[in-house]
Amino acid sequence: MIDLHYWPTPNGKKVTILLEEAAIPYRIVTCSIGTGDQFKDEFLAISPNNRMPAMVDTEPADGGEPLALFESGAIMLYLAEKVGKFYPPDLRGRHEVNQWLIWQMANQGPKTGECGHFRRVGDDAGDQSYAIRRFTDEVNRLYGVMNNRLYDRRYLAGDEYTIADMISYPWTVNWEGQGQDLGEFPYFKRWFDELSAREGVKRGMAVGSELSLDPSQFSEEQRNQIRKMLYNQRARPAPEGGLL
Repeated sequence: MIDLHYWPTPNGKKVTILLEEAAIPYRIVTCSIGTGDQFKDEFLAISPNNRMPAMVDTEPADGGEPLALFESGAIMLYLAEKVGKFYPPDLRGRHEVNQWLIWQMANQGPKTGECGHFRRVGDDAGDQSYAIRRFTDEVNRLYGVMNNRLYDRRYLAGDEYTIADMISYPWTVNWEGQGQDLGEFPYFKRWFDELSAREGVKRGMAVGSELSLDPSQFSEEQRNQIRKMLYNQRARPAPEGGLL
């Protein structure tokens, strides 16, 4: 059984799409990032970066103790290998997928996240026009990367639907909020529409829809507390008595 420590964000939905597409049995362990679950000691024991998703496989293939993983890309590689689906068995195919997973983790996810952050930041943060333009343009460039890639192939890693597609899709759903126009990217839009119609994608995207917090229901003090907790984090001190 897979225990997925999860909150319904794009990074969490990458993994639920794969779990649904591959029909892997799993349980959701709620990790409410708006109330600080990601900073609890029991969560940090499996996700030292205090970010979700994180995963525990209670029945790993080697028959050993439960295996914990953090980082969505690592989780998806593990699950695809575990079930032998959506990850090519041949050398060239695997590395075609690998490079797009790394592209997503290093480029699409971080840059799109920054775009969303600066586009929704309040007036009290001062003039953010440069940051908004910088990251909106960069996200536009990344949509162009996908559009050009999909010009002559059905999926990001070639002719087969893989975890490269699953990991990228959730970050594109809010294209309008990212200041993008899908009319600019017809080959991307063909891919996007096809994935949006897949039943596994629909189920994966819907997981935890009842969990989302509505900021409009919070007081200004509560909203400030959440912002303070989620933004401008600094290093956590390490315990004393370690290896020096």
